[in-house]
Amino acid sequence: MRQNGFRAPAGDRQWRGSARLATVCALLLCSVTLLADWGAGTLTPPRALLWIALSAALFHILLPPRVTAGPGWLAVRTPWHRQVIRTDALTAVRQYDGVSSHLVLRDEYGHHLELDPRVLAANPLLWHEVDTGARRSLAHGTLRSGADVWERLGHGIDDDIVRAVLRASGLSDRTDDRATPPGVAGPRP
Repeated sequence: MRQNGFRAPAGDRQWRGSARLATVCALLLCSVTLLADWGAGTLTPPRALLWIALSAALFHILLPPRVTAGPGWLAVRTPWHRQVIRTDALTAVRQYDGVSSHLVLRDEYGHHLELDPRVLAANPLLWHEVDTGARRSLAHGTLRSGADVWERLGHGIDDDIVRAVLRASGLSDRTDDRATPPGVAGPRP
């Protein structure tokens, strides 16, 4: 999409829904706790401030960072902090797996950011912008650490995109008994 001759940055398509959910959960906690305290006759100004502060903390915990990308850059914004890196000048890529998998990207200007790789997988336009910049880094030789991590991540995301396209088009990426050669045991229904 172009606006005033410039291409609009790609962003996380699911961020608005996640932000709405965080807002609803925080408001629900605030209203339930205030109403329960008021109904019990124990609501005081300090207790009301406590419930409001707890609701604000819940909102902060649930609100995902906003991820946007454009030609050669990637930004991750939280309510109090914004991190921007040059994807066409990456020097290192690391992926940490575990309970909360995250990707750490560093550029040659000393900037770094952390990002959930599922955001890239869920947003093909965002992935395209970041991958294009990372490939430029590979071509220029600045990406010295983590090129193999980037390739693995790219293959995984591309495979997921292909599966989604096949599912959306009504085709299946699963094999069935008709596609199994004779004499070879196929999958069981």
